[in-house]
Amino acid sequence: MTDLRQAVDDYLRLRRSLGHQMAEAAYLLPDFVSFMDNRGEQTVTIAAALDWVKTREPDVITTVSPRRITAVRGFARYLSGIDPATQVPPLGLVPYNRRRGQIFLYSDADITAIMTAAKETIPQPLRAATYHTLIGLLAASGLRIGEAIKLDRDDIDWTEGVLHIRESKFGKSRLVPLQDSSTNALREYDRLREDLMPRVKDPAFFISLTAKRLIYACVHPVFRALVDTADVGLDAPHRPRLHELRHTFAVRTLLHWYRTEDNIQAKIPSLSTYMGHREPSCTYWYLSAAPELLALAAARRDGLQKAARR
Repeated sequence: MTDLRQAVDDYLRLRRSLGHQMAEAAYLLPDFVSFMDNRGEQTVTIAAALDWVKTREPDVITTVSPRRITAVRGFARYLSGIDPATQVPPLGLVPYNRRRGQIFLYSDADITAIMTAAKETIPQPLRAATYHTLIGLLAASGLRIGEAIKLDRDDIDWTEGVLHIRESKFGKSRLVPLQDSSTNALREYDRLREDLMPRVKDPAFFISLTAKRLIYACVHPVFRALVDTADVGLDAPHRPRLHELRHTFAVRTLLHWYRTEDNIQAKIPSLSTYMGHREPSCTYWYLSAAPELLALAAARRDGLQKAARR
């Protein structure tokens, strides 16, 4: 293990002990260290950080770029107390593009294909069931991946079919009710888990083959491999992303409401609360995420305007 790789482990351990989740940094920083190792460098510099961003995103600076630099900046601040030669990337080094890019919306067939790939191509029964159930939960509930892998067994109310999401993004906790089919799928996984790996000490609901809680750095590449195996999104402008299961849930919910409900404005705050958004304005963004949804919203607005003029 290189000095930088050990330093990343120490840094993540320290930040987590202070209450930070560090899910994104845990995924990005090991890749940055591998990049540094390949260059034969052990001192973090601004030039190296920029080269890493450009290598990973050669064509365009997107909203991901500032997040990469932010991850390196936090790590560099930590390293600067150990290695005075460390350079901390300044704020504003990479411009932040506030425009949201085009999102990929999964069809029912896409989700089924990915879940089937998990069941049929992952050789270990517990691991296959873990990813099959995890992906199904994300699609059915709109949870963030960090919320799903943070779930403990005690966070599931089996009688009411409700998940307790504790101190998620922005430090907010909430209750997430599930449909019976989703609760039954979680119960089936829980039973299989108990049969294949009894007496697990880790409180986590979704566990790895080492009987430990799943981590994003492992989930992300597995999901990408399953998407490729299932041939999902072959014509998409970008590779389908894990977080877009959450986007798909929100868009589908809004589409259903626009087709069946009269007062959409009164229902959007409930969706905002269910998804753990900081405010309803974050939920309104999904209106522009799908052409069909945008058309329905425009038609609803026009109808209301015509009714008001009568």
